[in-house]
Amino acid sequence: MISRLATRRISDLLGYFPALVLTGARQSGKTTLLKTAFPNYGYVSLDLPSVAAQAEESPARFFADNPPPRVIDEVQYAPGLFRHLKAEIDRERHAMGSWILTGSQKFTLMKSVSESLAGRAAIVELEGLSAAEIAGSGAIPSIEGLIRRGGFPELWRLPDFPAEAFFGAYLSTYLERDLRQLLNVGNLRDFERFIRVLASRNSGELDLSAVGNAVGVTSKTAAAWLSVLEASNQVSLLEPWHANLGKRIVKRPKVYFRDTGFLCWLLGINAPITAANPWAGALWETFAYAEMRKAIGASGANRTIYYYRDNRATEVDFVVAGEGLRLVEAKWTELPRQADALGLRRLAAAGAASGAPEFTGAKGYVLCRTEVDYPIIMDGGTPATVSPSATGHAPSTARVPAAAGAFEVEAVGIGSLGRMLGLKQEG
Repeated sequence: MISRLATRRISDLLGYFPALVLTGARQSGKTTLLKTAFPNYGYVSLDLPSVAAQAEESPARFFADNPPPRVIDEVQYAPGLFRHLKAEIDRERHAMGSWILTGSQKFTLMKSVSESLAGRAAIVELEGLSAAEIAGSGAIPSIEGLIRRGGFPELWRLPDFPAEAFFGAYLSTYLERDLRQLLNVGNLRDFERFIRVLASRNSGELDLSAVGNAVGVTSKTAAAWLSVLEASNQVSLLEPWHANLGKRIVKRPKVYFRDTGFLCWLLGINAPITAANPWAGALWETFAYAEMRKAIGASGANRTIYYYRDNRATEVDFVVAGEGLRLVEAKWTELPRQADALGLRRLAAAGAASGAPEFTGAKGYVLCRTEVDYPIIMDGGTPATVSPSATGHAPSTARVPAAAGAFEVEAVGIGSLGRMLGLKQEG
């Protein structure tokens, strides 16, 4: 059984709220986590139409049959239940941790929660397995193998499960179930083509007109279909960071598929990924973004991720705001050079020149496949030469002090993600 990092946060929140809502894509491991970590809770699934009908039409009987503490799975199938659940909670307002609700359709679920359970329910989002969770299970995949297989727990529970078969079945189930419930799509083939076109634009700025033209639908239809992918936790939109730097800032979000394995399958990538692969950079960037989201989500830390791009060709993959500012470039390489940090330095210099207070103490990172973290040094305002050691690894593990007030950039691997994000490390 693979231990999930979100378990501790869920347990903590159950001590402060009467209910907890756990969202996430289908097969992200929500039910398995709850049944394993909270065996004293009863369990009922509204995935069964007869049970969902009882919850909607006979709520008194439903709650009599399903007393707390209780997990109510796929609760979005009975939206009318929420107002009755509010009444149940208010009868014993201080009975913390009585109800855990799960759902795979985020927007529908959050609308019901905000209308009926505001202030009564904590919200946690569960994504697929992180690199740390997979490593903790005893599996030792290469980073490249992890990217191609993705983070769906079933693929790691059954190592021989062909990923192609899993993702084919996953897409079929998604199209037939979630899609038909969330949106009236006349032609499922058009929607599948939309998903594949969007995959080909992964990690790029979102241009719905161009996507719609490629599929043969209007930009309005493309926007509606995109909202369905967001609602079912298949894609994530990364918003631009609007710093007041006196420059024209790109305003369109970037789109990322949440699971790199599903993305690789959509792109037809079934061979080992190398630097020569034209998708290598985008896949690494997608993987890095996913790992940051998962680490932040499991910790509950106050961090928000953006990207930055302006009309002067200054671009930074990720700007992480919250308890300081962190500028992050994602690079496929094992040995990043000074050129990989130029966007970071340009943005930091612009921020310092503008006097923007958020840049005080800002730090820069190149998140890459290095096995040893090391500083990327500037010497007198000019990039210093950083040569690999005889082993081919980073030149040194020693921290090189920067000049007072200088903007520091460090090359870090995935194993240093928590430190990079300033997250509290488990003892």
